[in-house]
Amino acid sequence: MSHEHDRVLILDFGSQFTKLIARRIREERVYCEVHPPTVSMEWIEAWKPAAVILSGGPSSVYDEGVPTTDPALLRSGLPVLGICYGLHLIAQLEGASVDPGRREYGRAELTVGRAEGIFAGFEPGETTTVWCSHGDHVDIPPPGYEALASSDGLPVAAFRATDRPIYAVQFHPEVAHTHRGDEILSNFLFEVAKCRPTWTAGAFIEDTVERIRLQVGDATAICGLSGGVDSSVAAVLVHRAIGDRLTCIFVDHGLLRKHEREQVERLFRSHYDLKLIVEEASEPFLADLAGVEDPEAKRRAIGARFIEVFERTASREGTNATFLVQGTLYPDVIESVSAGGPSVTIKSHHNVGGLPDDVPFELVEPLRELFKDEVRQVGRELGLPEDFVGRHPFPGPGLAIRILGAVTRERLEVLREADAIYLEEIREAGLYDEIWQAFAVLLPVRSVGVMGDARTYENVLALRAVTSRDGMTADWYPFPPEVLARISTRIINEVKGVNRVTYDVSSKPPATIEWE
Repeated sequence: MSHEHDRVLILDFGSQFTKLIARRIREERVYCEVHPPTVSMEWIEAWKPAAVILSGGPSSVYDEGVPTTDPALLRSGLPVLGICYGLHLIAQLEGASVDPGRREYGRAELTVGRAEGIFAGFEPGETTTVWCSHGDHVDIPPPGYEALASSDGLPVAAFRATDRPIYAVQFHPEVAHTHRGDEILSNFLFEVAKCRPTWTAGAFIEDTVERIRLQVGDATAICGLSGGVDSSVAAVLVHRAIGDRLTCIFVDHGLLRKHEREQVERLFRSHYDLKLIVEEASEPFLADLAGVEDPEAKRRAIGARFIEVFERTASREGTNATFLVQGTLYPDVIESVSAGGPSVTIKSHHNVGGLPDDVPFELVEPLRELFKDEVRQVGRELGLPEDFVGRHPFPGPGLAIRILGAVTRERLEVLREADAIYLEEIREAGLYDEIWQAFAVLLPVRSVGVMGDARTYENVLALRAVTSRDGMTADWYPFPPEVLARISTRIINEVKGVNRVTYDVSSKPPATIEWE
């Protein structure tokens, strides 16, 4: 990343909200990255952050073997903001006592004592709602620090150093339930750290094109083009960087949505001067998936077969490619591989954790540090059509992970037809752009029904629709009942093999957006 942009380093101590911190900072047009707290002070100095944020986490600082950071960070002159566990860590490293008890979970009322620094724009004595999740507390700030705010249960809910730009809060400003949390983070970025809001889609494109040219050099690359927004934006970015040395391979693995192949061919052959090879490979993919029911096994099988098809196609076409371009996003990385503290792998993605160990290509992942809405902004800046940029996400493993249980051609056809009706009705109702992602899921369940006075015993289909800012958290979408009724009626009447339709009203967390 170009050092022309100010950068914020987030040290992840395992909080479930660390990625929300990153989202809020990016929204302020400041670049940031999440890294583990084990990075050394030498590494931090070489990375040259404009500021450092210490995240929350599930640990207690007084326990054995818990994550910490180099105390020299607090003497480096860098602006530092500690959040929850980050506050406890600063307090302990600077000589204050951190004690158990006085738990606060959920909303609390914060009273601002000193309206300056991160509380610039507040009024002294003003109260505001914040969101807490902690069981430890600090009653007295460390020597050389002063309290800035309190809550009903805590005399010290925020403090700062009197001689350095170090701040800490006991609550979570990154979550939406903290009413003025965005303002507090903005104050830290711009009032305290003096960051410049230069992180834009245009700046990202310029930096990334330069970085791709340096990485690829004079070599050639292939792109696994799925037709989704992510791989398409990645392809256009890399094409801008290396031109005709990029060959895009669209693999028809038999797991696509209805008319997906035709739409991709039409867009990229008509609108973009890209080398595009369409490879029919449904037989080997479905053979690999025969009898496979475990979702992680499905992802691994699909990831391995993708690489085999890419390698074989590239060899046949004489591309001599040494690089593979993928549309990997930050949420993919977060869910597939622990990015920092003691977090866990939620699920592997076919283009991250699902790849085999012996991939014969060097990966080019220009979107690896972006969230979905940032990718859409980059796509618009690159001139991709709006109706394409605004498409709902579609997973690389395709319909295979929307069929719970075994994947067969027959079950794929049932799901493909039902999903097409679902999306058609959403568009017809004018709701498509209100929804982050909508799709149908074929369940490994059959139920009794009645059609034409005869008993049926057919498949159960689940509908899923969510709203989200970035895919990290999501809420189920409250459809008007008449829209759900129309969707259900059409699917049952028009899709042979389905006699019952259900609607998923789970949020993320605890559920994930996809069922597998």
